[in-house]
Amino acid sequence: MYYQYFGLDEAPFSIAVNPRYLFMSARHRDALAHLLYGVGAGGGFILLTGEVGTGKTTINRCLLEQLPHDTDIAIILNPALNAIELLATACDELGIEYDPDNHTLKTLTDKLHRFLLDNYDKGRKTVLMIDEAQHLDFDVLEQIRLLTNLETHDEKLLQIILIGQPELAQMLARPELRQLNQRITARYNLDPLNLEETGAYIRHRLQVAGMSADREVFPSAVVKGIFRQTRGIPRLINVLCDRILLGAYGRNKTRADRSMLRQAAHEVMGEELVEEPRWRWPLALAVMLLLAVAGGWWYAEQGSRAAPPLAALPTPGPAEVAAAAPQSDPDPMSTGHMPADSESTVLESNAEPTPTVDPEPESDPLTRWLLPPVEAEAMHWALYSADSRPEDACPGRAVSGVACVEDRAATWEELAAFNRPLLLDMVTAERFSAAVLLLGFEGRHAWVATDAGVERAELAALGPLWSGRFRFLWHPPPGFDRALAQGDSGTVVASVAGLFARLDGQARALADQALNVALRQRVELFQRQQGLEDDGVVGVKTLLKLNEVLGIDVTAQGARQVLGEAAAVVQR
Repeated sequence: MYYQYFGLDEAPFSIAVNPRYLFMSARHRDALAHLLYGVGAGGGFILLTGEVGTGKTTINRCLLEQLPHDTDIAIILNPALNAIELLATACDELGIEYDPDNHTLKTLTDKLHRFLLDNYDKGRKTVLMIDEAQHLDFDVLEQIRLLTNLETHDEKLLQIILIGQPELAQMLARPELRQLNQRITARYNLDPLNLEETGAYIRHRLQVAGMSADREVFPSAVVKGIFRQTRGIPRLINVLCDRILLGAYGRNKTRADRSMLRQAAHEVMGEELVEEPRWRWPLALAVMLLLAVAGGWWYAEQGSRAAPPLAALPTPGPAEVAAAAPQSDPDPMSTGHMPADSESTVLESNAEPTPTVDPEPESDPLTRWLLPPVEAEAMHWALYSADSRPEDACPGRAVSGVACVEDRAATWEELAAFNRPLLLDMVTAERFSAAVLLLGFEGRHAWVATDAGVERAELAALGPLWSGRFRFLWHPPPGFDRALAQGDSGTVVASVAGLFARLDGQARALADQALNVALRQRVELFQRQQGLEDDGVVGVKTLLKLNEVLGIDVTAQGARQVLGEAAAVVQR
């Protein structure tokens, strides 16, 4: 067939589930992490939904392969059963003996309960997986819920995984099923692939089938058409790509084109290719021009009140750069210092334009914003600890549960990502050392601590004086001195696992004193949710974000509130 024509070992786009062709997109990894976390969390329900063909079966296969060896699982593929038939099927899957000619709902339930108790005594887990669960009747769902009533002080004895189409989530949201819905400990809706993932998916399957990575059978224009036609659903991608390759083979072509795509879409789906409307780009251009004119008028109105442009970071020294600061507006994301006439999508995404506050004529505001280093450090430390600050606190070991870290940055955006008080090393134009206690950003301004409380400082004024160095404080887990990866052990791992259990509201942590697969996958899920690199390694950045979410560390907003209230008390 055509795959031999293209130099392939086999057909690359079969709709059969083949583990060798497994393509784990970011959303598939998220879904798998949710399921694995739910299994390790100690009972209850896990819900996985997704449109037909999005890869739910693929996720199921991966889950079965990664379940701990001490897990017994019952898989129900046909949910069109009544309550007695479903329990009997579960008993069959788990090897529970019962009288096939004389069994009732009670006898099956009792036998299943005894099996669960025996498994718990043996240290084994029991999982019931139900596919196509949107077909379950109400009375069957209620019976399934009752199965989870058997529990110990720490966990439920039966873990139930419900897999189905999006209407399953809608069904569980009904008031009469609220008891079951409230017992779902992990849920995930598997979305289709995006355009980039669609291209990667197609290339992956071709390479697994034997095609070299440098060969291009599906040009980018065709991939875009495939994405629009299939909406990123893997099963439809397989069907459409298979037909396109067959069409190319019939035409004696080695590359697909839009005519092949159009014909394949018509033959497979009974539809013509979804084309982009010809009027879309002219209309978009007209809108852009209109916005540009409106924006120009607004900036003209605001120009008299705009602050001077910000200078780039000082190199090699603040004094020299301050004397030769450019007068043009630099890129806020590349210099770290936002131009006064621009709006930052990072620091001012939803804020209304704020007029610049003119400095008081009788004093230079820098004299208020720049603090002596010792004073700023003491103020910084007091936000995290009631104990007096030791002289060698930064950098060094945690003192009173508080650790100090020194680092460098090149942009304001990097600092904003910390969302906590930061101590900036400053050098005045006279080359004296100073410090700024940074408490967050607001548009073209930064919140800073002063002797009189909290003020808004102009980034344009602070930029030329900042050396690029900064410090932050945090509460590390006891014993933390390096990043933790799978296989590491010790009490510090137990502390980290306890933090995640606290985050999830679970009485039992995923790990004791060894960083296992379940904890690593929970870490990866958290990292993806927080926009971090999902490597499963518990480093400082991951713990900083975890502390922030749990309210362990002081946030930038919290620091502003504390210092503002303290200043108000002093003034009274």
